[in-house]
This record gives sequence, C-alpha cells and structure tokens, in this order.
Amino acid sequence: MSDQIKHECGIALIRLLKPLDYYQKKYGTALYGLNKLYLLMEKQHNRGQDGAGVATIKLNPDPGRRYISRVRSNKNQPIKDIFGQIHNYFEDVTPDQMKNAKWLKKNLPFTGELLLGHLRYGTHGRNSVEACHPMLRQNNWITRNLVMAGNFNMTNVDELFNKLVKLGQYPKEKSDTVTVLEKIGHFLDAEVENEFARYKSMGYKRAEITDKIIESLDIQNILRKSSKKFDGGYALAGMIGHGDAFVMRDPAGVRPACYYQDDEVLVVASERPAIQTAFDVKWDEVKEVKPGHALIIKKNGEITETQVRVPDTKLPCSFERIYFSRGTDRDIYIERKRLGEQLVADILKKVNYDFENTVFTYVPNTAKTAFLGMVEGLHKHLDELKTEKIQKLIAKGDSQSLTNKKLSKIMSLRPRVEELVIKDAKLRTFITDDASRSELVSHVYDVTYGIIKNDKDTLVVIDDSIVRGTTLKQSIINMVSRLKPKRIIVVSSAPQIRYPDCYGIDMSKMKNFVAFRAMIELLEAKGKSKLVEKAYKKAKAQEKLGKEHVENVVQELYAEVTYEEVSNQIAKIITPADLPKDIKVDVMYQTVEGLHQACPDHKGDWYFTGNYPTKGGNKV
Repeated sequence: MSDQIKHECGIALIRLLKPLDYYQKKYGTALYGLNKLYLLMEKQHNRGQDGAGVATIKLNPDPGRRYISRVRSNKNQPIKDIFGQIHNYFEDVTPDQMKNAKWLKKNLPFTGELLLGHLRYGTHGRNSVEACHPMLRQNNWITRNLVMAGNFNMTNVDELFNKLVKLGQYPKEKSDTVTVLEKIGHFLDAEVENEFARYKSMGYKRAEITDKIIESLDIQNILRKSSKKFDGGYALAGMIGHGDAFVMRDPAGVRPACYYQDDEVLVVASERPAIQTAFDVKWDEVKEVKPGHALIIKKNGEITETQVRVPDTKLPCSFERIYFSRGTDRDIYIERKRLGEQLVADILKKVNYDFENTVFTYVPNTAKTAFLGMVEGLHKHLDELKTEKIQKLIAKGDSQSLTNKKLSKIMSLRPRVEELVIKDAKLRTFITDDASRSELVSHVYDVTYGIIKNDKDTLVVIDDSIVRGTTLKQSIINMVSRLKPKRIIVVSSAPQIRYPDCYGIDMSKMKNFVAFRAMIELLEAKGKSKLVEKAYKKAKAQEKLGKEHVENVVQELYAEVTYEEVSNQIAKIITPADLPKDIKVDVMYQTVEGLHQACPDHKGDWYFTGNYPTKGGNKV
C-alpha cells in the first residue's frame, strides 16, 4: 500500500495447562509462557504501532498475595519496553531461584499460568498509555476481577453507553473500550451475585461459596447477555481473576482469531503464522474461532468453543488478506499471488500484448506477492503463445519451418520483469513547510536507471491497494517518470476503495479516498452535482434514526458512474501537474468479483461495495 495505513490491533493469549515446574523440567525455564508470549507479540508487531501491554494471572494464589500483574507502554518500541520492564524483576534472582518454579510463582510478578498480550493501534482518540490494553476492572472478590484486551471497533458506542447509564453505572468515559469492559463486567458481577445467593440459600459458608462460584460460573451466559447489543467487528479476549478466560468473535467473523491446543498449552492469536512460528506447529493444526462463538477456558483447564451470538453471514475482513496480515500465512500468500495473476489478461489488453516494449515492476514491498502472481500469469500466457506459434510452424508441414533459429526465437520470449522502485527507509520527511516537505516526499523512493528504453517502453507498476493516491502523485509517479517511459500503468491488486471502514481500520474519512474524489469530479463534469447535494440531505435526514433504519446513500452516487470512468479519473488526479506531457498515466483496478475469486472465504468487502456486515456500518 503506497499510501500507508496503520494496521489494526492484535491479541495473544496463552493458558498453560501444566504446572510451572513441568515447563522448567521439560524446557529448562519456568518462564516458558512469557517467552512464548513475547514471540507471539513480536510476530504480530505489524498490527500495532501505538502501544502494547501484557497481563498475567496466577492460579490458586494465597490471599494477600498479588496474583494479577500488568504492564503497558506507548513508547516507540513498546514490546521491547514492556518485556524490558518485566525482565527487571528477574535481574537479581539467583540461578537456583530461577530453577525453582514454585518460588518464582510465589515471589515474583508475571509468573502466572494465564497470559494476555495486546498490540494497539488506535483508530480514534488519544494514544496515552492509559488507552493501551489490557484494561483492568478491579474488585476485592477474585471472581469479579476482569482483564480484557481486543481487536475491535463498535459502531454503536452511544447506544451501549446509554444502556450502562440506565443500569445505574457512571462510566468514566464514552469509548468503546471502556463501554465493552464495563458491559461484560456488569454481567460478570450479576452472575457472581446470583451464584452467591444460590449457594448461600443452600447453606454454604461464605468462604466456601467462592470456590463453588469458580466451578459453576457460566461464562457463556455472561458473554451472551453482555454482547447482545454489540454492533461491530471484534475479537475480544478476557481473563477473570480466579483463572477463567475467554476469546469471543463477532457474528460475521469480521476480525480474526485463531487458536492451537495440545496437552501443554492453549494459545490464541490474531494471525495463524504467529502461532505456527512460536509453537512450531503445522498450518492445519491452527483452528479458527467460529463467528459468533467464544473459546471458553475454565480454571480447571476445560476448554470449549461455544456459541454466544447467532452467527450472521460470514464476512471476514478482506483487507486482512490483501494487506494487513503477514503474508507468511500459507493461504494468504496463495490468495495474494492469485490477486496479481487475475489481472494479467486485462493488463495485456492494455499494452496490446507488446511484451518487447513493456516492463513489469511493483511498489511498495507489500505488493511483491501480488507481483509474483502477476509474473506467473505472464509466463502462463507466454507458454500458451509459444505453443500456438510452434503449432503453426508444424501445421505448415515444412521441415524448414522448424529450424533451431526459429524455435530459439520463440522460446526466448519472456516478460521483462525488473525491480525498479526501492524505498529509502533512511529518509525521513522531518521538514514541516509544505514546499520543502513535498520535495523530500518525492525522493522517498529510489529507482533503477538504465533499464527502461526511453520514450518507447510502457512501465507497469503493481500496488496492493490505492487509498488516497497522494504517495503515487507526490512521489512514485514523479520518480519513475525520470526513467523516461512512454507510458506508466499503475495497477491495484485490490478494488477501488470507496467507503470508510468502521470496524478497526484507519480509513474513516471518505473525502480522502481518491475513488470518492474521482466520483464527485465525474458527477460535476456530467452536470449532476445536484445528486451530491440530494444525497447529503438524505444522509442528514437519517442522522437521528436508529441504525436499523439507515441506508447507505453514497451507493446511489457511485451508481451514476462506471468502474472504468472512476479509474480513468483517478489517473488524472494522481498525475503530477509537472509530469512531462509526453508521458501518459493509466490506472487499473482489481474487480470486486476478482477479489472474491481470489479470496473465496473472506468476502467482507464493504470498503469497495458499501455493503456493511452490520446495521451500524451504514450509520457510521
């Protein structure tokens, strides 16, 4: 993505299913869980830039001893900072003490069997350390302490907040994080109180009741009641003070959650490769938490996957596949290659099948996998072309037709594939005045000179997605124009991004999308500006309606223009004013149908179609 969009949040939960001394004996350290949590978080660092946090819970603690430990950081390298702080607790521990798992658990923090890590990217609001997860809801009753972290964004925070107020609560702020924490916490309190009353009526003593509550606490019921009105995309992970834990996923499966379990450990993460790397397991051993379900881990080690919401049509986020998740996942890697390969037929039509005078490259590095798929597609097409040429020679029936020279010429046909655009990671645009900064931005990328035949070659540049188009205009196109191609074709392996996201991705301002700007300009050129005003008034008229009654009025505007018209207008928008007039710029996009073919199990496409998976999407 040449226009960088910060990634979303990531979660990592570990439940050690054996006593700590088991890991000391087998793996040589009682800190096995902490080490694995560090790996899980580092392997998901692509998901959080604003901060991180870790919390642990010790099972069966003695009263009066600390059993919940938490550390959070919003520094530049938050994972390093967090684990540096944790490491400080062990600096003065002797070698013998480090081998004594019982002593470590009794005397030092972060030595629990239940561990939760979080990587934060805040799409809205402040980026203080207080906004970092895990969030903690404290209580003197061990069964009422709640630690929670998540990858989520709720579209109906106002509605959820008002429900809490009606329940008599006074939330400290109106944010989806606090609201969700308090919502689950409220029903946790209610469940504990009901169980307390039930056991008291049965004649149990107060000291006995806590243990009975721990055994019988119905996590499924708590999550079912608390999430009843949730509207959004979410993967929520929680730990309760006594040792129960859960990971809950939204009914449409918008946000990802994967898990692996054996007799030693249960682990949950936002991305499958993180689990594979940290625990050295095969890709098919990592499962997916089903939409509308919760993975519930009881204190006694019993693990179940249980439905807490009625699953909707499954619409996992397609941007996970295109861009956000690491490409080291087997399926994601294959899908990204497929996205590139599917564009080949249209690209070749665009360049009139001129392999001799067309050079193929990519930008930025995240587009490399789609580029590899495109190259494979080019080779497949050329193989067909070579076969056709040879068959024509054979059909002539003349032995002279099949000379080594002619065959060699046919077999030497291959696409011109080059690495021409390289990002200079050392360059920082630290100057603030617009003129100077624009000049620096234009040099963020370096190019390889001497490969392009001046004024003759067409340069095809594949990008994994185009959001705002500013980097293309201010930097990339200017840079590659210095190679003196006759034509520049920018190809996006993702469809046109037309609508904002409201489930945890930083794409909330539609006016910044180059596709939206192109559509507005096309309507103005067609004398249809009144339709924009009409759509605006229609949207304003819906402002106070409940989310169930709101329609997406912007879809009506896009219906007035064709996909190709928008692409052509985008090409005009991203063409720098000072670009030499003899260099033509074209833009091509993946289609939504092509996206679905490449990623058949991830059809959450609201950024491209405006078809939101929840009612709250239209309202946002």
